[in-house]
Amino acid sequence: MLVLAGTIGAGKTSLTHMLSDHLQTPAYYESVDDNQILPLFYKDPKKYAFLLQIDFLNRRMDDIKHAWNNPESVLDRSIFEDSLLFHLNADLGRATETEVQIYDSLLKNMMQELPDTPNTKNPDLLIHINISFDTMLSRIQKRGRSYEQIENDPALFEYYKDLNRRYDDWYQSYDKSAKMQIDGDKYDFVENEADRNQVLQMIDDQIVKLGI
Repeated sequence: MLVLAGTIGAGKTSLTHMLSDHLQTPAYYESVDDNQILPLFYKDPKKYAFLLQIDFLNRRMDDIKHAWNNPESVLDRSIFEDSLLFHLNADLGRATETEVQIYDSLLKNMMQELPDTPNTKNPDLLIHINISFDTMLSRIQKRGRSYEQIENDPALFEYYKDLNRRYDDWYQSYDKSAKMQIDGDKYDFVENEADRNQVLQMIDDQIVKLGI
């Protein structure tokens, strides 16, 4: 099980699709465009932050359960990133301490392994796409989701800046599986075929190295 990680606009969905084609494995994508709660969250974060993260957590676990049924799979976001996002929202006053405790407890219980379970819920390899704040903003603007645009909500600038910074600390402390990092500023794997091939080769090499 390969899992992509990265901030908004990092290219997780694109690389998931490429890896799925390259490795001939099933892919599981984060439900964003069809998520009815996400636009509500951007309009009223304090009201919908907890509901949104519970919804994402439920969808993410459903994807992991489906991925268990395949010897190989690719998921376009790690379930552990949800905690990063929710704690950021809590620090911004968008969630209560009680909601944070409930969320953290639920995540821990959902990820706990049961005795005699042949498959682990953790990935075999986490692939973090690391991008700069400027690249993040450019990608958000380019994909054009109205509720993500800073011109529609100037407060998003500081939110995105803090989120991007926290990803650096999150990746350094991540210890649930083997991990690797892709420089998303250096390698434009979406637009540049040579960069795409190089990134796929880097991942192939890591898979061979790990023996997975």
